[in-house]
Amino acid sequence: MAIFDDLEAEQRRLANILAGLDEGQWASPSAAAGWTVADVVLHLAQSEEAVVASAVGLTVGSPAGLADRPADLTVDQFAEQSVRAERAEAGQVLRRWRTASTAAVAALRAADPQQPLRWVEAPLKPATLATTRLAEHWAHGLDITGPLGIAFPDTPRLRNIAWLAHRTLPYAFALAGQQPPEVSCELTAPDGTSLWRYGPPGADSAITGPAGAFCRVAVRRLAADQSGLHVTGPHGAAALGFLRTYAV
Repeated sequence: MAIFDDLEAEQRRLANILAGLDEGQWASPSAAAGWTVADVVLHLAQSEEAVVASAVGLTVGSPAGLADRPADLTVDQFAEQSVRAERAEAGQVLRRWRTASTAAVAALRAADPQQPLRWVEAPLKPATLATTRLAEHWAHGLDITGPLGIAFPDTPRLRNIAWLAHRTLPYAFALAGQQPPEVSCELTAPDGTSLWRYGPPGADSAITGPAGAFCRVAVRRLAADQSGLHVTGPHGAAALGFLRTYAV
């Protein structure tokens, strides 16, 4: 399935970047508040291990088990606690993430495509879970490369993230206590010419503009009011403000 290939490609791009970092870069601050580059990669390793555990039906008792976090902790709090508990030297973190990411893709490929897997807030089918993993690797790729001044150009793989962000809009509106409206999106792909369209063409609210900006807003790496995206209709601005690729 194409989404698994795209997830693997995004992991491979990040692996190539990480392989070229020196010790100082691994220890430097990332754009994820309070985390070094090594912390970000550790978090990715832990969450990939949770994917494997979910796909093979294991009960996870380690800090990596995001789907098994204590009820009194938010996702972010549990992620922070897990990273603090398992910090290690850069080489060990890189090896752990490489092993976990390879295993996660293999587990998702092998899973029953129609059987939802346990995840953070709600079960997800393997293809959708793979899409969330692609979104997280891309977002944390931004966190790593931005402060280090490393090129991290947008790719056609953003189409998966844009799809996920649009599909998550009903959940985002419901989380805000609002009835989900129809919202369409027309996004310009990274090639500058192709258009990606989501939602009903006749929707009375819409978001238009660059897919890269849309995806950055969705992963909360860019403020909606600084994105340059254009909104129309009674619910366009709210949709842009609620945009996300994850559950909390």
